[in-house]
Amino acid sequence: RRSCGSVCGAASAYLTFAAVEEVHILSDPSDWLQWATDHAAALSGVVALRGEMGAGKTTAVSYWLRALGSMDRASSPTFALVNEYEAPDGPIYHFDLHRLDRPSEVAAMGFEDYLDSGQPCWVEWPDRAGELMPSDAVSVHIEALEDGSRKVTFVGTYR
Repeated sequence: RRSCGSVCGAASAYLTFAAVEEVHILSDPSDWLQWATDHAAALSGVVALRGEMGAGKTTAVSYWLRALGSMDRASSPTFALVNEYEAPDGPIYHFDLHRLDRPSEVAAMGFEDYLDSGQPCWVEWPDRAGELMPSDAVSVHIEALEDGSRKVTFVGTYR
């Protein structure tokens, strides 16, 4: 598997970070914004964004953008495959790989160049990228609950 290495902000080889798993239940916009603010450093790298259709991935991205200082409005990149948002520290890339079937199709869109840019890369349907997805990417899984709230599971390291 590919690794972000120092390009994505990982620490030098002399430091080790333990991965953590956190589960949060988010019910209203202030919960989402607080979660995004608390996780802003982790969101500044490569994020594997998982969840069924309608789980709230694009909604999450809208709050992540705010936490990273972007004034852009989030939209699903389903047909464009990638959206680029402007932020104070440079572009943020938001991918939706749902329509792609093979890692070779993901590679053909220049996916590795985006990952190597050092900018935040948020990837919906990351399994479609196969081995192109960095092994040290943060994972965020969003699940819609019956009461309308969302269960958000974060797995990764804080940077």
